[in-house]
Amino acid sequence: MKKSVLFLVMLFAFSTTFTACRNTEKAENEMEQEANEMENDMEEAGDDMEDEMDDLDDDADSAMDDVKEAAEDTGDAIENAANETGDAIEKGAKETGDAVKKGAQEVEDEVEGNDDM
Repeated sequence: MKKSVLFLVMLFAFSTTFTACRNTEKAENEMEQEANEMENDMEEAGDDMEDEMDDLDDDADSAMDDVKEAAEDTGDAIENAANETGDAIEKGAKETGDAVKKGAQEVEDEVEGNDDM
């Protein structure tokens, strides 16, 4: 009888051990699978964030290029306006000088009496 009870106890111990190992192994596999899924999800989220950061960098670079171009255009416009103003002043000065010379000649002719001819 002792051998039968001992045999049954050993059989129960082995069956419990194998069942427990099987369940543990299954739980470990499920946990590993979930961990892998979480890791994949986090990698995807990281990739998405990286893509967004790249897009923001591109937008910032584009905005900086636009600002530089606008500054260059403004500089060109100021330079053109300054050149045109300078040309207008030179033309006005020349015309004023010509008018002064003409007026001086008329005064001289008037004084000398040459204007009646």
